[in-house]
Amino acid sequence: MAEAVDLQVVFKLIGTMTQATDLSTLEDVLARDYGKTFANGTGANQLNMWWHDQRTLAASAAEDLDLAGSLLSAFGTTITFTSLKGLMVFAATANTNNVNVTRPAANGVPWLLAAGDGIAVKPGMWMAWFDPSANGSVVTAGTGDLITFTNSAGGTSVLYDAYLFGEV
Repeated sequence: MAEAVDLQVVFKLIGTMTQATDLSTLEDVLARDYGKTFANGTGANQLNMWWHDQRTLAASAAEDLDLAGSLLSAFGTTITFTSLKGLMVFAATANTNNVNVTRPAANGVPWLLAAGDGIAVKPGMWMAWFDPSANGSVVTAGTGDLITFTNSAGGTSVLYDAYLFGEV
């Protein structure tokens, strides 16, 4: 039996900036929602699998997540992504070092512009990347199926939450 997926991603900005003047207070109110809904399936605005885990990297350690055959779903089935539609990473606030998320030069999933590109997710920071297009970022077993997570320094381990969204 195949898993069925329904996902809504919401990024919400709510805030007020004020400045007192002699006779009044000026106010700039920001209220904006950016959302995306993914239906179950394979195609534009669709996905049919996700994976998530909380992980720890020892001081100066790195790990490759292999999106084609090494991850298990919450139901214990082996996941072989064919397309990556979303990636979210949350670095624990208590971390001392960054969690660097990169597209490795060899066998990297092409979710960033070039091999070797990456994002430093600082303590307490999060990053989110979503591609609702029909193909997303194509995952090719053996030649384009890795995302690398690296603890940016020695001395302490780092804790992070990782979420992958895509098609199998």
